[in-house]
Amino acid sequence: MQEKMGGVTAAKGFTAIGVAAGIKKDRKDMAMIYSEAECRVAGTFTTNVVKAAPVKWDQGIVYGNKTAHGVVVNSGVANACTGAEGLGYCKETAEKAAELFGIEANQVLVASTGVIGQQIPIDKIKAGVEKMKPLLSASAAAGTLAAEAIMTTDTVEKEIAVEVELGGKIVTVGGMSKGSGMIHPNMCTMLSFVTTDACIAQELLQKALSASVVDSYNMISVDGDTSTNDTCLLLANAQAGNPEITEENEDYTKFVEALNYVNTYLAKKMAADGEGATKLFEVKVIGAENKEQAVTLAKSVVTSNLTKAAIYGRDANWGRILCAMGYSGAQFDPEKVDLYFESAAGKLKIIENGVSTGYSEEEATKILSEDAVTAIADVKLGDACATAWGCDLTYDYVKINADYRS
Repeated sequence: MQEKMGGVTAAKGFTAIGVAAGIKKDRKDMAMIYSEAECRVAGTFTTNVVKAAPVKWDQGIVYGNKTAHGVVVNSGVANACTGAEGLGYCKETAEKAAELFGIEANQVLVASTGVIGQQIPIDKIKAGVEKMKPLLSASAAAGTLAAEAIMTTDTVEKEIAVEVELGGKIVTVGGMSKGSGMIHPNMCTMLSFVTTDACIAQELLQKALSASVVDSYNMISVDGDTSTNDTCLLLANAQAGNPEITEENEDYTKFVEALNYVNTYLAKKMAADGEGATKLFEVKVIGAENKEQAVTLAKSVVTSNLTKAAIYGRDANWGRILCAMGYSGAQFDPEKVDLYFESAAGKLKIIENGVSTGYSEEEATKILSEDAVTAIADVKLGDACATAWGCDLTYDYVKINADYRS
């Protein structure tokens, strides 16, 4: 497996584009991904009881039709808490695309991100679909335009592609995502779209995606808020020509590794681009009794506002980390815990068996001053481990969200 240039257009047969449709002022705000060949589709969605209209529309396709040709995405308005009218606009969007491409409306997925509670400007949405169709391209540049068009408070576009050999054929997995705020484990204000030219049974495609999100998107947090719109869609159009993957064999394992690589990369990019963030904060729990314990501990630390604030201040306030582990609900012996801080500037043991090592504050500050910082907690109970990703908590997070609607 190796990285290659591009994102959602890297896999054979996929085209994309991003344009300004007038939903937001002077910014790209609509994107499209399209495959002329029919795709098998898998998806995972928000765990929030309040689900946006596009989530409901896409669930109907993923759980029912199970095939699609493409996705229409808008940013600026979330189409959440909009009732029957909002769901009707999803249908109108799909019908407009279906009319233009000569396909069925239930083969068009839709996604939205932005302000909750507002109805989407359907006339602008439909005009945007018309505008995008002739501009669709398989170029890497077109994929980047699509990745830019789905951004809200994101500061950078997020995309990646990898290739792997399956059954003697080169298969590509590419993706793009958006997410900066309202992000919390068990999906977040994130939209993620992954394309692949692999030939794989739909049941295995869904199984691979459902498993992949557990250790990627479900392990990131920016602010503890789980969104109404979280969606991850995986489309496979079988254009690589590999023998169909119908069982969990070696090719399936290699496909899963490629998918995990893409999803983990995108997840970390979202965590690092948290609203107002200045650094990626990674938490590794090792030596846990089981995976569930490791996950619980890692998530508790990465979501601790006090810890996140200390990371912003480059303050090795390890008591906040141990405290967050203590209220997580997981059982462990705090007097056995070793804790390290690590970054490009080095690695430093902060506590050993629950007690300070007498470390150098100057060295700790140097380590915590890098753009990516890792806290490693060894609880010395077994061989299980887990990693969670988040970011520091800054003054700008409050400013961005205080001004978000205006």
